[in-house]
Amino acid sequence: MLPKDLEPIMLGLGHPKYRASQILEWIYSKKAEGYDEMTNIPADLREKLSNIAPIRPPSVLDVKRAKDRTTKLLMGFSDGANAEAVLMEHDYGLSLCVSSQAGCKMGCAFCASAISGFSRDLTAGEMCWQFIEASRLAKDKRISSVVVMGMGEPLMNYDAVLQFIRVLNWGKGINVGARRITLSTCGIVPGIEKLSGEDLQITLSISLHAPDDATRDRIMPVNKLYNIEDVVGAARRYADRTGRRVTYEYVMIKGVNDSLAQAAALVRLLKGSLAHVNLIPLNAVPESGLVRSTEATVAAFKKVLEDAGLAVTSRREMGSEIEGACGQLRLRRKRSLQP
Repeated sequence: MLPKDLEPIMLGLGHPKYRASQILEWIYSKKAEGYDEMTNIPADLREKLSNIAPIRPPSVLDVKRAKDRTTKLLMGFSDGANAEAVLMEHDYGLSLCVSSQAGCKMGCAFCASAISGFSRDLTAGEMCWQFIEASRLAKDKRISSVVVMGMGEPLMNYDAVLQFIRVLNWGKGINVGARRITLSTCGIVPGIEKLSGEDLQITLSISLHAPDDATRDRIMPVNKLYNIEDVVGAARRYADRTGRRVTYEYVMIKGVNDSLAQAAALVRLLKGSLAHVNLIPLNAVPESGLVRSTEATVAAFKKVLEDAGLAVTSRREMGSEIEGACGQLRLRRKRSLQP
């Protein structure tokens, strides 16, 4: 919720519009857990709001901390749905990976989110709560960047995700700069096209994971709906319209997408575009039967891209001992509750 959304309610309750901004500052910036903490809000308004719109944070069902200080939270909502967020510590500060759905419909072969099933879309408020609860754990350290790269496909929950991004970017609240926000999609082409017209300076990240349709069909069912040519074409247009470099995520899977020939095909696919490739170590999900590429294979693959002039990095593995990848903590909880 932004001030413009709350202002009509304030007027309807007989209070000036500016109270909306004050209340939301308390929730987003000061992390108030109740209206009684809002000392610059009139007592009668606090009482009314407590009755008609009580603040109900989600339950934090589980918290796991890794040796590298990665922290994973599993949050439960009032209807029984749950979702994960991951707080990561980098040399440039803290970043938070946020989920946009409770589960996922996309069915990517390497991801645990789909295995545990899809419940529903998350609201913008539920995404904000992920940030607020993670901020409590971070204490005096500021979360300076956010990636909407957790459970779910953000562009299949477009309106709520865009509202969340605008709340993140609101200067009096959470106040994360647009250029420090990344949205990751498996390639929902209409959503990419729509996003390019939103006048937002966020980073678009494409979960590509293969340089050809045959391979991508095998590991990402969405490719049968939006093939590689369509997805990369939409991403190029996004870069052209926004001036923002697109990141292509590429999880390295042994014997599936990690050959030197596939590296050369990736060069041909992306050469000449405003692109950055991020090579990711596979977080093994036992049900998938997939295995991560060796370090030597990743290094050789990366060299092909670098020699061709592509910008490329190898993502540092984080939170492996706490099952840091999307959906793993949720899946483990679901199993533990089964008879």
